[in-house]
Amino acid sequence: MSEITENKESEKVRNRRVHMANERTFLAWIRACIGIMAFGFVVEKFALFLKQMSLVLGKANIGNVLPPSHGYSSIVGIFLVGFGTLMGLLAFIRYKKVERQIDEDTYQTSSVLDILLLMAVLSVGIFLVIYLIHST
Repeated sequence: MSEITENKESEKVRNRRVHMANERTFLAWIRACIGIMAFGFVVEKFALFLKQMSLVLGKANIGNVLPPSHGYSSIVGIFLVGFGTLMGLLAFIRYKKVERQIDEDTYQTSSVLDILLLMAVLSVGIFLVIYLIHST
């Protein structure tokens, strides 16, 4: 009888550890989402800063006016904030799904968020390379 009770306690402790690992993974995804949204915010504000500086420099150097920017960084900044928000929502859905699977002992891996994060990083990297090549 004590063996059965001890076995159930051991299973509960193991189950708690798996749930805590799931929660740590969720929090890591949230940190990634916050990073993406912060980067989008910085890109957006940098576009505003560049517009203001071009106006100031345009007024200071009347003969040498800078050409207007295309506004790509504003679009990318807004996209990144929205994408980070969407990833946060998907991370929460995945967290709850995995939590249920752990309780039911039917866990299956999924790489949807991994692929989305990879796409975001590749998209931002490609955009920045093209933007820097175009601006020089």
